[in-house]
Amino acid sequence: MAGDNAAVKVKIDQVIKTYQTRTSENIALNGISLEIKENEFVTVVGPSGCGKSTLLNIIAGLLEPTSGKVYVDGKPVEGPGPERGVVFQQYALFPWLTVLKNVEFGLNLQGIPREQAKQEAMKYIKMVDLESFVNAYPKELSGGMKQRVAIARAYAVNPQVLLMDEPFGALDAQTRTQLQTELLNTWEKEQKTCFFITHDVDEAIILGQKVIIMSARPGRIKEIVDIKIPYPRTQETKMEPEFLALKNYIWSQVYQEYLAVRK
Repeated sequence: MAGDNAAVKVKIDQVIKTYQTRTSENIALNGISLEIKENEFVTVVGPSGCGKSTLLNIIAGLLEPTSGKVYVDGKPVEGPGPERGVVFQQYALFPWLTVLKNVEFGLNLQGIPREQAKQEAMKYIKMVDLESFVNAYPKELSGGMKQRVAIARAYAVNPQVLLMDEPFGALDAQTRTQLQTELLNTWEKEQKTCFFITHDVDEAIILGQKVIIMSARPGRIKEIVDIKIPYPRTQETKMEPEFLALKNYIWSQVYQEYLAVRK
């Protein structure tokens, strides 16, 4: 968990991203600067089209900024790297591989010996409570199970930074709540730097130490809200007055941006 004196893990420095169309230039991100500390859990909210996913893809090295830079541990991001793990809303599992083989995949790419890779994969499969499904294929799993496999696979390669783009967005409310709890428990044990995009303000507050509110396009950081609610947090935390006050405030800020897009 990030303390006040923690080192900066991810630095986003004046990132601009534009897309050229045949008739105009579309500005997706307009001068984003942000520092994320080691082991800090940052959540990001904002209206659709404000550039949240674009920013995550730039941090992941899957997109290049038009200008500006992203640094991890002081080194510029110049493409994907093993120190950054990504979990998308779409499960992105290999349908022809079992749960075990999906989680082992990144370890095999790293050249880790077969038995060691299996042990590491099993550790994280157990962490997400899927050890009885190790030989199942993705088509045999529910949506929540598939996302657990994706999270286990991201953790297994031991990234320093976890980038999560609405990983629970396609799930039903009960499964989503369960996975929020599991993710919090895992983060408190494993101590990763997390950058988590969501449309759900409740989810942003229950998970994050900071909530980044992004403005309507072109995407900018409108406000950073510190969440002082102590961990461990549970679903009962959502009923507390402090939580409800934060929810009302953050939702009102996001809704203002939504209205700005509609005008």
